[in-house]
Amino acid sequence: MMTAPWRDSALSAEARVEDLLSRMTLEEKAAQLYGVWVGASTDAEAGVAPHQHEMATDWNWDEVIAHGLGQITRSYGTAPIAPDEGARALARAQRTIMAANRFGIPAVAHEECLAGFTAWGATAYPVPLAWGASFDPQLVEELGRRIGSDLVAAGVQQGLAPVLDVVRDLRWGRVEETIGEDPYLVGTVASAYVRGLESTGVVATLKHFAGYASSAGARNHAPVRAGEREFADVTLPPFEHGLRHGGARSVMAAYTEIDGVPSHSDASLLTDLLRERWGFTGTVVADYFGVGFLESLQRVADGLGDAARVALEAGVDVELPTLRCYGKPLVEEVRAGRVSEDLVDRAARRVLLQKCELGLLDEGWSPEPKGSLDLDSAGNRALARKIAEESVVLLANGGGALPLGPSAGRRIAVVGPRADDAMAMLGCYSFPSHVLPHHPEVELGVEIPTVLEALRGEFPDATVEFAAGCDTQDPDTSGFADASSLASSSDVVVAVLGDRAGLFGRGTSGEGCDAADLALPGVQGELLDALLETGKPVVLVLLTGRPYALGRWADRLAGVVQGFFPGEEGGSAVAGVLSGRVSPSGRLPISVPRDPGGQPWTYLQPPLGLANEITNLDPSPLYPFGHGLSYASFAWEVFEAPASGAEIGTDGTYEVSATVRNTGDLAGTEVVQLYLHDPVATVTRPDMRLIGYQRVELSPGEARRVTFRFHADLSSFTGRAGTRVVEPGRLELRLAASSADVRHVFPLTLTGETRVVGHDRELLCPTEVSKAE
Repeated sequence: MMTAPWRDSALSAEARVEDLLSRMTLEEKAAQLYGVWVGASTDAEAGVAPHQHEMATDWNWDEVIAHGLGQITRSYGTAPIAPDEGARALARAQRTIMAANRFGIPAVAHEECLAGFTAWGATAYPVPLAWGASFDPQLVEELGRRIGSDLVAAGVQQGLAPVLDVVRDLRWGRVEETIGEDPYLVGTVASAYVRGLESTGVVATLKHFAGYASSAGARNHAPVRAGEREFADVTLPPFEHGLRHGGARSVMAAYTEIDGVPSHSDASLLTDLLRERWGFTGTVVADYFGVGFLESLQRVADGLGDAARVALEAGVDVELPTLRCYGKPLVEEVRAGRVSEDLVDRAARRVLLQKCELGLLDEGWSPEPKGSLDLDSAGNRALARKIAEESVVLLANGGGALPLGPSAGRRIAVVGPRADDAMAMLGCYSFPSHVLPHHPEVELGVEIPTVLEALRGEFPDATVEFAAGCDTQDPDTSGFADASSLASSSDVVVAVLGDRAGLFGRGTSGEGCDAADLALPGVQGELLDALLETGKPVVLVLLTGRPYALGRWADRLAGVVQGFFPGEEGGSAVAGVLSGRVSPSGRLPISVPRDPGGQPWTYLQPPLGLANEITNLDPSPLYPFGHGLSYASFAWEVFEAPASGAEIGTDGTYEVSATVRNTGDLAGTEVVQLYLHDPVATVTRPDMRLIGYQRVELSPGEARRVTFRFHADLSSFTGRAGTRVVEPGRLELRLAASSADVRHVFPLTLTGETRVVGHDRELLCPTEVSKAE
């Protein structure tokens, strides 16, 4: 029997898909455009997606799969299931789907993988904000590879990560899911993760496209009122990085609306910009229930079928997580002539092309697991530990109190609600935080040492005692007395405070857990005051999903260590920094405010957004973007460029370098940062913005030369005409240890005509590290 052309792997994917489409009925094509979420709860208290209980749709499995199925939603991430059992269940589901439809086409299985594969027993890695603090894209690329390999082994083809939203207001609950407040840092780190994930064959999904983090008042799902320049110059560039330098094959539309137009209904965003201008050829997927929200929450559609029409016209190819609009309502609209079947064909073509790339249309494709799954291998844990260690930020070290040094005979009081809780290490998209609160009888599935446990291991000759003092959120202060008594009888106090990740108000950080201000949650600030009143040196350790205002204690603490939900090995990383076993090398991917009400604010401010005499409110952070201390000491010795006050064309390049030497007795890592300052432009510009960075590991006495190759395209911005331009005029390239610690300035002048640039402009500032005398 002759093989149908669509099964012939010798033909092009395009030819195969066109042949297949020509054979499919309307129902079969529509079936490729939605997912099914088996086992999703309809309990309002148990949901892991917004309005999950309201958006659940009654459906019959056998009836649904009779025409095929586009996606399987979260077969591992919905309830606790042993990995091997999950793999067998997924394979059974795929076999059933293949047997039920005329063409034997399997579904794409997708899972969340924001801070690791969101499955029971899988490695819980540090959250993306910690990736940003590492300033180490190469390490993050390895993270993507490891997560992707686990997904492939588990039979999963698509990962819903990374998040490329740029933080605009630190009160937003999902700050922990972002990489930081700077688009260059977000773009370079996120694209590294994408490269790693895609290298394993898994489809990476960029989210949330676009503007989700710019919601008014930092409220989840609130409208976005960003201007066109903020949108073009802050929101969009990370997505360009993820597509051009990461190779992502999918994009997820954002829940939010911009100037009254919801992203799921925005053809100018999802078609004109993404596809026609940027050349994207992959799939656009809906955020969970985002198509249905067009009718229910945003009211730009009149009924479910109309919501399907609006989303399809805009360019949403796949409805996730289940069939609410793209199922029967869509088919009925097409049959009635209110929706063109061409729109269904357009989306189905994109979906099937991706399935073809994944091998799902090949005759010999099999869903059977290849062997036993180990989702928390020794290699995974070692990588989780490395990222955690690189991401911990030493914010302050009053009088050199850290590292704590020899422990023999010392009494260490460990105080705080986050000190002896494994969940203190995890963000809201880790499986234990995301799913297990609804299954309290189930164990975590992975070993997660607490800070207290890690400190006892780190200081075996010390007396390490613990008092919680208070809860993360509860206002009860009855534990203060015991905490203060313990502190008074100790040599040093380690106060471990911070967030509890959760969903939709069930935590202090996470999706739907937005903050009214940036005061430490609950009565933790008052507990810290009580500990300081004992007169004993207090080292503050923060385990959080966002920064909190610390100005009230700025000059009173012996040290401040910041961890951003550092994952299952975070306790060991924090203890290592406190002991000195780990030399801190993390740098802030977001500013730490001085006062709780000093937001919304990030460092990307034009002159009038900075402190000035016009207003009595000073938004300057206590610890700025890029800040971080080390136990090593560094000297920036030699600064070089081709010529002082040089001129290059608006399409030219210019190299600048610095030699950094470790002048101390300990090995350490410096992070050399390059910022751009534009003194005069036709629109107001951020006073400084990051355009390059490089981690440099140095042994005692060692020196390295760090060279940045600046291209004029990196100075581009959206001009008054709405196009991206490189303008002639003066610039400054600033080599710095943080956005507030400039070590050298290189004046530079761009000459020639104003140059219009597009999506193909230079996005990266290449760096080179070489030996120095």
